[in-house]
Amino acid sequence: MRGDGAGHQDAFKSPFVERRTYRRRRLMDIARLLPILGALLFTVPLMWPNPDPYPAPGNHGGMATSAAITYIFAVWGGLIAASFVFGLAVRLWAGHWTEGGPQDDKS
Repeated sequence: MRGDGAGHQDAFKSPFVERRTYRRRRLMDIARLLPILGALLFTVPLMWPNPDPYPAPGNHGGMATSAAITYIFAVWGGLIAASFVFGLAVRLWAGHWTEGGPQDDKS
């Protein structure tokens, strides 16, 4: 019997789950990690040193605000592109991984 009470008493205790369930859980894990990755990438400019208002000759003294804004918009665009690609990949893979799906029920 499984530890969570599900299943039959005669069922074999297996540490593995169905391939379909495993793949679906991995897709959910990837979907959960994308916002966390985005939050980490958005915090990178907070670690950049502030530009020095009176830099010494030949010393930049930090990152300019325009560079930080450019970085933020590049990360934002990259996250949008990554979400779009992930959505397309899930649409293509889901039918294969779950052995059909709603597309097969149309006939």
